[in-house]
Order: sequence, then C-alpha cells, then structure tokens
Amino acid sequence: MKPLHLLRALVLSAGTLALLPAPAAEPAAPAKARPGAVREIVWDELVPKDWDPMKDFSATDVGRLQDGDPRATALMKKMQQAFDNAPVNASLDGAQVKIPGYIVPLEQKKAGEITEFLLVPYFGACIHTPPPPANQILHVHPSKAAKFRAMDAVWVVGTLKTARSDSGMGVAGYRLDAQSVTAYGGGAKN
Repeated sequence: MKPLHLLRALVLSAGTLALLPAPAAEPAAPAKARPGAVREIVWDELVPKDWDPMKDFSATDVGRLQDGDPRATALMKKMQQAFDNAPVNASLDGAQVKIPGYIVPLEQKKAGEITEFLLVPYFGACIHTPPPPANQILHVHPSKAAKFRAMDAVWVVGTLKTARSDSGMGVAGYRLDAQSVTAYGGGAKN
C-alpha cells in the first residue's frame, strides 16, 4: 500500500474504536464490578479519557498530500509511532473482564487450535495495515487452545493486564489471560 493510502487508513482507524454490534441486552452504563467479579467492558474503556490520537496531526490536511510526497511518508511514520505508543487505561490493570472482538492468530498447535492471539475491535485489524492503536489491541493467552479461525468474532473472559508487547502484527497495550473464549453469536467453541 502506498504511503498516502496508509496515512488515510491511519486517520480512519483513529476514529474506529469498535464495530461489533451491541449485545442484545446492553447495560445503560458500565457498572463497577465487585472484587473478583467479571465486568463486561467496551473497547472505548481501554482508551484513557484524555487521549486524543489526532491532536498532533489536526493541522495537517492529508487530502493535499500526494503519493510519493516525503511529508506523507514522514507523517505516516509519526502516526504509526503514536499508535504504537498509545497509552492504556491503568485503572483496568488486574480487572476480571468480558470483551467482544475479532481473533488474529499468533500461535497454533494444529489447524483450528489457537494457543495465542490478538483480540482486535474491528474485522480486518492487524491483518491489513495499519494496525489499530496499542490501546485497542489485546494479546490473549487462553487457558486452553481456542478452536476458532482468523477474524472469528468472540467473547473473551479473563484477567486484563497493562502489558505492552509487539507481535509483528501490531503492538498490544494489554495482555488478557483468558479463562474462556466463546463464539460471539452464541455457541461455545472453546
């Protein structure tokens, strides 16, 4: 992909935090969970309230840049660095959470048994470049192999930790030690 197309994709992904449809019965507001209880969260909660991924780029008119323009290449590199270093929500460190997302496999035992994966908020993230900001990528370590395919929509339940890692597919700002991974639409596969 040419630098200008990547740059435009970065700008678009900065405003795309979650595209999974809402569950059938969505709570009015996130409730504080009892200690040890699982709390269902949405992707927006992973982003610190004061973080604006576009604040350093608002003065640049991306539409005026042409493919091959060194300014477009430099801006794209600067934006990807900002995304890779996106801050996390430290208040979620150690929380028991349930979150929906899409699977990007990292390690597999055999066909269909994923032992490590990234969980991302929208279809195609990390498979196509550029990846989302680090605070929108979870590095998941399931307690047992998850029997899913790339980009399957799932619910993951487990302990969320603020821990940065770079898998080569994207920089994750969180680690999720998963107790369960189930199909988003219902039937369990794990």
